Amino acid sequence: MKFSESWLREWINPEISSSTLADQLTMAGLEVDDIEKVAGDFSGVVVGKIIECMQHPNADKLRITKVDIGKAKPLNIVCGAPNCRQGLTVACATVGAVLPGDFKIKAAKLRGEPSEGMLCSYSELGISDEHNGIIELPDDAPLGMDIRNYLKLNDVIIDISVTPNRADCFGIVGIARDISAVNNVVMKELKVDSVPATITDTLPVQVDEPKAAPRYLGRIIKNINVNATTPLWMKEKLRRGGIRSIDAVVDITNYLLLELGHPMHAFDLAQIENGIVVRYAKENEKLVLLNGNEVKLNDKTLVIADHKKILALAGIMGGEKSGVTKSTKNVFLESAFFNPLTITGRAREYGLHTDASHRYERGVDPLLQFTAMERASQLLIDICGGEVGPIIDITHQNELPTQATIELHRNKIDRLIGYEIETKKISDILIRLGCEVEYNNNVWIVKSPSWRFDLHIEEDLVEEVVRIYGYNNIPNANLKIESVMKPKPESQISLRRIKDLLVDKGYQEAVTYSFVDPKIQQILHPEQAEIKLPNPISSEMSVMRLSLWSGLLDAVLYNQNRQQTRIRLFETGLCFIPDENCEFGVRQELTLSGVVSGSLYEEHWQLPKKDVDFYDLKGDLETIFSLLGNTEQVQFKRANLSALHPGQSAAIYLNEEPIGYFGVLHPEIEKKLSLNSKTLVFEINLAKISQKRVPVAHDLSKYPSNKRDIAIIVSKTTPAADIISECIKAGGEQLIKVNLFDVYTGENIKEDQKSLAISLILQDKSRTLEEEDITNIVSKCIIALQNRFKALLRE
Repeated sequence: MKFSESWLREWINPEISSSTLADQLTMAGLEVDDIEKVAGDFSGVVVGKIIECMQHPNADKLRITKVDIGKAKPLNIVCGAPNCRQGLTVACATVGAVLPGDFKIKAAKLRGEPSEGMLCSYSELGISDEHNGIIELPDDAPLGMDIRNYLKLNDVIIDISVTPNRADCFGIVGIARDISAVNNVVMKELKVDSVPATITDTLPVQVDEPKAAPRYLGRIIKNINVNATTPLWMKEKLRRGGIRSIDAVVDITNYLLLELGHPMHAFDLAQIENGIVVRYAKENEKLVLLNGNEVKLNDKTLVIADHKKILALAGIMGGEKSGVTKSTKNVFLESAFFNPLTITGRAREYGLHTDASHRYERGVDPLLQFTAMERASQLLIDICGGEVGPIIDITHQNELPTQATIELHRNKIDRLIGYEIETKKISDILIRLGCEVEYNNNVWIVKSPSWRFDLHIEEDLVEEVVRIYGYNNIPNANLKIESVMKPKPESQISLRRIKDLLVDKGYQEAVTYSFVDPKIQQILHPEQAEIKLPNPISSEMSVMRLSLWSGLLDAVLYNQNRQQTRIRLFETGLCFIPDENCEFGVRQELTLSGVVSGSLYEEHWQLPKKDVDFYDLKGDLETIFSLLGNTEQVQFKRANLSALHPGQSAAIYLNEEPIGYFGVLHPEIEKKLSLNSKTLVFEINLAKISQKRVPVAHDLSKYPSNKRDIAIIVSKTTPAADIISECIKAGGEQLIKVNLFDVYTGENIKEDQKSLAISLILQDKSRTLEEEDITNIVSKCIIALQNRFKALLRE
């Protein structure tokens, strides 16, 4: 946001220097990026009037002029500017004047004719880059007056960074409010008189989308002179605000953009057929914009249309055909409040960024539309003439933002600031910021002003108080901290412990974006809904991640393209899953994910060259699960996940609850992602493995243990984990351990079967087990396996 200091001081003029003013703006949260002079350093340039202008006898492009600068004798000056003509009021550098660059004006002869000065352009005075001709001043400019004083060039342009929450400071009035609050100086009152209607002409306005456009005001103004000259004071304020003067009507709307921070638009009334319709565009509708570009619209873009065509992109840019031209006689003025979420990101979709969209995306004051309309109407009449119709008001009050009422507690503000500010000063600061304030029993009830819709919670008010009070006014003090050791449950597994374990296994930690490419995510999770960003950084980062695999696989590809073939990466972070049962419709899950690719070992002469496989990754995961202290509760079951190879993947269960997946990436997906080797991935819900079983001490049995081995024949599809689980269940407390020590297929075993050799360890705490006891327990296990899996005891 650029503005001139002199314009700001028209609204609020504290007795402080320019540098102090800049410091106050920065400390108030409006960081000053740059301060530059309005014009170059020059002297001796005055207002003059060309009273004679004739062709130079020896040069086609030069003219000989006589210039009246308010003295007895006019000056003879030779000028080559194309707009030099008799009767023009100009900026005249007299003999002895010094222009920017230490260029001194002397009396000279040009092609044989004497010249006693120089008629200057804006660029020659360091005011702007415009050098197409000499400066044209208003006819009533006082002759002989120093041009620096006449144009108020002893001024500076201040450029500030406006944070997204301070949309109210996109207008000079909002900046003045902050300076008024900081200095406790009353600013000029924003008071705009109503412009009475002199004609009864109106236009039908139909708002089809009240949520997107809660308030839409319009007004017809007829018989204007669109070719009227924009006043010099307005041109200068626009120029110093970084906006080029175009024509009187456009200049007025741009002036209000800088003054009030409220965008407006003027349509050529003759181009509107049967009234205004505020609606969403139809898919693939087209519009030629004011800049000449044709855009193809989607059905999420709000437009201003009539009953036959689109006139403008709402809150962004007008259409070429409905814009004001030199032949325009009647205009339709628009002043509206558009919902910020409706405008956010729409300009970027079409490769646009306008001053209007920049403000509407951040939000404008929902009570400012009438003021802006009246102010624009008055300026338009004063400059262009015309007849004014009544204001057309389409307002849906229930859809407009409401002013927040917030409770601010004394103890909260003292705790957050670490310093006690007087109660009266806090109340005074909030009032100076435009809030309505009541104070009782150490609690302020604060109603935020309409232009500060960023104030929602108690912390927002604390920030406002401390920035206006002044961070530099809070005394330095040594922090007093009472160290209190917080209890940490012994059962809690720290994330650091898990990370360290993976690092010990050869993994490296990666950090990827939460925003991912929708094309890659669709490949990995084709049937899962995702959250699309309304205003993405790019099309490759336009959706929130459903898993960490998208970013990690992109990292694998990046490394492989740089000849890194052995990759071990892991990442912890949030995944964002659409869920209507959660707040804001999003469930956030803290997840641990990893990816491995390439050889099992680093290249070494003594180690085999072997690619990492399913069981290598399973071993890494079992190391993690060993932290739980109850690995018997962890099960690996066949998975049915489209992203993974159907025969080399598994779902992970803890206490019969699914907690993750791992396996080989599906070959088709590897091909689509251009991965050049077999890639394995895993993903675990961290919340499910954050608690471990705390070891409990038991007396050791002083009686001997006994071991019995059995061999059973079962179907090849029967998981060994299920066999072990069934034995533990059937054997009771005296069966203390079950171990699978051999798997055999081949001779004497059917093709669809396998032989499993299992050792059973038995022990009692109170006595030595008799052979009868042992036989009974082993029999129970065999019967249970026969009943459930049709197992055969192998002789």
